Amino acid sequence: MPQSLAQVLVHLIFSTKNREPFLSDDIRPELHPYMATILKGMDSSAILINSVEDHAHVLFHLSKNHALCDVIESLKKDSSKWIKTKGRNYRNFHWQS
Repeated sequence: MPQSLAQVLVHLIFSTKNREPFLSDDIRPELHPYMATILKGMDSSAILINSVEDHAHVLFHLSKNHALCDVIESLKKDSSKWIKTKGRNYRNFHWQS
């Protein structure tokens, strides 16, 4: 029987809560690799991650082993926790619901 191959690419866009401009030039160079690490831990490799002050764009290969909602939940939850450790300016950080 022939093998079936599939590849699902996801372009995810999400903003900070109330579009607050939390994602400064200081935090973005660390945030993007951290997000890539979270995705790698979910067997979903990052292709491109970029952001501006109030939202992020993430292009990645979706793993066949994890549901999309679980990958998004992990990405937002874990990166939010990480950002809050980056100083007093980020203690009220949240992604949109």
